[in-house]
Amino acid sequence: MNSVILFDGECVLCSKWVPFVIKRDHNAYFKFCSVQSPKGQELLKSIGMPTTDYQTMVLLKDDTPYYRSEAFFEVIKDLNKPWPWLRVFRVFPLKFRDWVYNRIALNRYKLFGKHDYCMIPTEDLSDRFIE
Repeated sequence: MNSVILFDGECVLCSKWVPFVIKRDHNAYFKFCSVQSPKGQELLKSIGMPTTDYQTMVLLKDDTPYYRSEAFFEVIKDLNKPWPWLRVFRVFPLKFRDWVYNRIALNRYKLFGKHDYCMIPTEDLSDRFIE
């Protein structure tokens, strides 16, 4: 499986999401790339996303991009139990799920804070990050 999570490395919530996934991804399916990095910028451009205003996590899974709530649900699907069970919330319409996602994304800096730096992985996790 080839799955890359593009995340806002300055966002506290987004930066906490990365270790959350790593801890529950025992098969190491996911790699991570900060959207502020040169590779992150390149990947955003390749899928037609803005490179300066980050409003969604993006999952690139087998070259297919997933955004907002669909990215979230695709990620948790591959985590260890019980997290895949949260996919039951996919019963809500996509418009509603993405509306909720967007409310959080638009206010994430106010709600959770912002780093002045991007997350730096520990040496034992560096192979999970794309720079």
